[in-house]
Amino acid sequence: MKRKHFFVTCFTLLVILYGCGNAEQKTAQNAPAAEPAKTEPATADASPKGIGKFTNVELTHPLDQKMAAAGKAIYDVKCGSCHKLSGEKLVGPGWKGVTDRRQPEWIMNFVTNVDEMLNKNAEAQAMLEVCMVRMPNQNLKDEEARQVLEFMRKNDGKN
Repeated sequence: MKRKHFFVTCFTLLVILYGCGNAEQKTAQNAPAAEPAKTEPATADASPKGIGKFTNVELTHPLDQKMAAAGKAIYDVKCGSCHKLSGEKLVGPGWKGVTDRRQPEWIMNFVTNVDEMLNKNAEAQAMLEVCMVRMPNQNLKDEEARQVLEFMRKNDGKN
């Protein structure tokens, strides 16, 4: 008798759970379609220097090793979990060759002004389409951003 009662109880629970699931599915099926997401205007900024306060970044020749070491320390804490030093994509794009593809001003503007760059810069938007994850603002100070840039240059074999 107890066994029969157990099976009846289990069967009843399954019927209730199944019924609730169908109701939610039917509600979702009958719901009006969501409006398409609004996108930025087609006239995104295509400036090779990006959007932000950096219009002229003075590079060191030869490479500033102290600055590059400080940039590596920042990379280890704030960047390395999403970016590989090779060209391989992790969460974000790999860093290999970035200083050949982008101007120093663009890199500095991107890491210090990430939200506006992702919203308005054509190249940043193209990267977002590939990576499909917005880079979080790391709140780098200007000096830290410059150190990261120097580390990127070192990673690319610049002297």
